[in-house]
Amino acid sequence: MTPSATPSSVAPSARIQSIDALRGLVMLLMLVDHAREFFFIHAQVSDPMDVTATSPALFFTRLVAHLCAPIFIALTGLSAWLYASKKGGAPAASAFLFKRGLFLIALELTLVSFAWTFSLTPTTVFLQVIWVIGLSMIALAALVHLPRGLLIALGLVIVLGHNLLDPITIAEGAPGHAVWAVLHDRGYIDLPWGGQARTSYPLLPWIGVIALGYGIGPWFAAEGATRRRRLVMLGLAMLGLFVVLRTLNVYGDQPWTTQPDLLHTMMSVLNLTKYPPSADFLLTTLGVGALLLAGLERTPKRLVALLAVFGGAPLFFYLIHLYGLHLLNLAALAMVGPNQGEVFSLPNVGWIWLLALATAVPCGFACRWFAGVKRRSSHWWMKYL
Repeated sequence: MTPSATPSSVAPSARIQSIDALRGLVMLLMLVDHAREFFFIHAQVSDPMDVTATSPALFFTRLVAHLCAPIFIALTGLSAWLYASKKGGAPAASAFLFKRGLFLIALELTLVSFAWTFSLTPTTVFLQVIWVIGLSMIALAALVHLPRGLLIALGLVIVLGHNLLDPITIAEGAPGHAVWAVLHDRGYIDLPWGGQARTSYPLLPWIGVIALGYGIGPWFAAEGATRRRRLVMLGLAMLGLFVVLRTLNVYGDQPWTTQPDLLHTMMSVLNLTKYPPSADFLLTTLGVGALLLAGLERTPKRLVALLAVFGGAPLFFYLIHLYGLHLLNLAALAMVGPNQGEVFSLPNVGWIWLLALATAVPCGFACRWFAGVKRRSSHWWMKYL
């Protein structure tokens, strides 16, 4: 077989639990961030990473949540390789990726959008992470046919080089604005029936991330110690490159600035751009992700199994936690009334973490139940959930 993105005939014979565990871990961090969105409303700022307007507790709570989208999308690419290795190679993966991508886009515009707004006619439709995962999967459906070396090279060029496009902006109403807003420049798109769509997650960098996830797939057909060594080397290399770029402070993200004290200076260094994700943002989060994945392969099995409960049914978890948090906030507002201006909101960031922990428990039981239902089901459409 010529070197290509097509999986080899040697593939893992069983589900790799550390992948589900890492997916579960970052989704729990996402739960904390979404608890902040619903229950820290009185303290909302335009950017929770703004060093000058955000407390350190809120800043670092938001910072750890940054791990979720990059790691999840990279694992989506990796999972696509594992699927292809078991189902007939790149053609099978391509067909599945295309159909599931369309399904996720439709889900973002319906159930996910409604979970955030509880409105059937929102004035703004936010095109967020599920939407961009769907688009990335559709892009990967085409890229899996490339030779593996070319696929990885393309992913690296996109991840490391897309910031060169930052000076390009297209004004609203100008030709090409909608396309550029979808690809790289976070913005608003006028809809034909009125209202607007907000491209919260511009697509282009995420194509690079999902391609790199698919590209490292063959490592997971190798012996465990070899795979862990490669993951550690990859993680350290990415973090090392981040340190070099951030020290030079001329490319990879907006420059950091010296603040009145060491803590806030460090916050400025770590205040990385997520929309769209900068090269520094992706190097940091994916580097940490590679180290976490290697570490989880050596973590006690009981903890890995617990995290894998959430990561084994990620889409189900995503939906139930959004609806649960929104309904819980409305119930609190109805029972005790507003306690912060016109809203019900928790007093500090510590309470946000406690709420997330409390919410995770019933979600975990629900995910375990759903995983069993999905495993036993013979319906073809269940594999898309």
